[in-house]
Amino acid sequence: MSMKLFRSLTINRLLTIIVFIAIFTMSVRVPADTDTWWHLQSGRWMVEHRAVLRTDLFSHTRYGQPWVAYSWLAQVVLFTLYTAFSYAGLALLVAALVTVAFYFVWLQCLNQDRWLRAFVLVIAAAASGVIWVARPQMFSFALTAVVAYLLHRYKRGESGIVWWLPLIILVWVNTHAGFAIGFILMAAYLFGELGNWVLGNQGVGWRGIGKLGLVFVVCLLVVPINPNGIQMWGYPFRTVGIGVLQDFIAEWQSPNFHQLHLHPFIWMLLAALTALGLGRPGPDQDQADFTDLTLVALFTYMSLLAGRNIALFALVTAPVVVRYGSTALSEWRERAAPARPAARGRPRVVLNWILLILVLAAVLIKIRQPLSPAVNEATKADSLPVGAVAFLRAERPAGPIFNSYNWGGYLIWELPEYPVFVDGRTDLYDDAFLREYLTILFAQGDWAGALDRYGINLVLIERQSMLGRLLGQRALDGQGWEQLYQDEMACVFARVWGAAGP
Repeated sequence: MSMKLFRSLTINRLLTIIVFIAIFTMSVRVPADTDTWWHLQSGRWMVEHRAVLRTDLFSHTRYGQPWVAYSWLAQVVLFTLYTAFSYAGLALLVAALVTVAFYFVWLQCLNQDRWLRAFVLVIAAAASGVIWVARPQMFSFALTAVVAYLLHRYKRGESGIVWWLPLIILVWVNTHAGFAIGFILMAAYLFGELGNWVLGNQGVGWRGIGKLGLVFVVCLLVVPINPNGIQMWGYPFRTVGIGVLQDFIAEWQSPNFHQLHLHPFIWMLLAALTALGLGRPGPDQDQADFTDLTLVALFTYMSLLAGRNIALFALVTAPVVVRYGSTALSEWRERAAPARPAARGRPRVVLNWILLILVLAAVLIKIRQPLSPAVNEATKADSLPVGAVAFLRAERPAGPIFNSYNWGGYLIWELPEYPVFVDGRTDLYDDAFLREYLTILFAQGDWAGALDRYGINLVLIERQSMLGRLLGQRALDGQGWEQLYQDEMACVFARVWGAAGP
């Protein structure tokens, strides 16, 4: 190692390196979410057939109906990495996307208080961890940070940088339906800069507002450049309009702040309010920038409606907290005491290198576990019906199958020969169908008639579900069902035709 490189590890650089090492390490997790599996199967089909999926091939309730593979590019990437590197490929992809996202957040905080910047970025990362799973939404997470950075630079005088936005939207619309977030950010800047003009704040002015409005229109024109064409204009609204999501899917519900992992969002929100109250956007401005207020208010509102938006709130709010908080801290230090020169010299540099080596060693120890195939298989067995799937693969009882919503994606991956009743593709199953599924699951109303209408011969369900308990009792009483398999998590029932009872 050259002496120049050795001496280059200043405390500021060490702090930055440790922050990003911490964020990367935090985001290396066991990657598989229940929806990961149908994304992998979609990617597999498209890689093998060299075409984009356009109809449903994975369920028997919607088979052959049009289906928009809105994440086709991300699914191909996920499957390719899983094929090449197994679970480690998925875990490292998620960690890389998280780290890239916070790099663009960090770029918005340059020349601010280094300790505050480091602290806020780590808390923001903790808040955003609610969505860190191997799904295409992680590409939206990273691209949100990129768009926010480009708009940040545009507001600060780099007028040409905004023309990168149509290219970002083009990539985004082929990766995930979350591309609508890019338009939300642009709309927030347009509204905020209009407010700055009305209030007389420093902003981009009418010419800047008009240019951003033109770019917004160009981005809209770019959206149809994807395998699904113009229908992607309205596609993001299809999922949001499904009422069952808000009623029963946790990530679409308002946050439950009794859950400890959601507390970093509260800390970030309180920090934003405090920073906006005490600090200023810059030395020449005495009041809060209206665009910053718009961003914090809008993404707070979105987060309170759906917990999944907390991650976006963290990305957008962190730079605001750092900028305003830094001005407040600087003014406080000036009043409290004169600035002290930073300590220099070889002993401090040696200590920096020792600390960095120790941190890297701890990271290697920590990330080994979530990258281990054995740990991933054990985690899968704790949350998915691995035993029941092995039984079905071995015994091959006749379908069609009724299955739990949460297990549909896993069945699509592991048992493609059994088309599922339902899975996590809520855009494919309309609200009425999903409510009928819940009627069967909770054994309410004419649940038995619904099973008859779909010709269900086989049921794979949670052992403790209402349907599982009721079918278990009917199997004991010889009322039309036979229990084929049971473990602590799942049970499998087959219809006995000609037996008494429905």
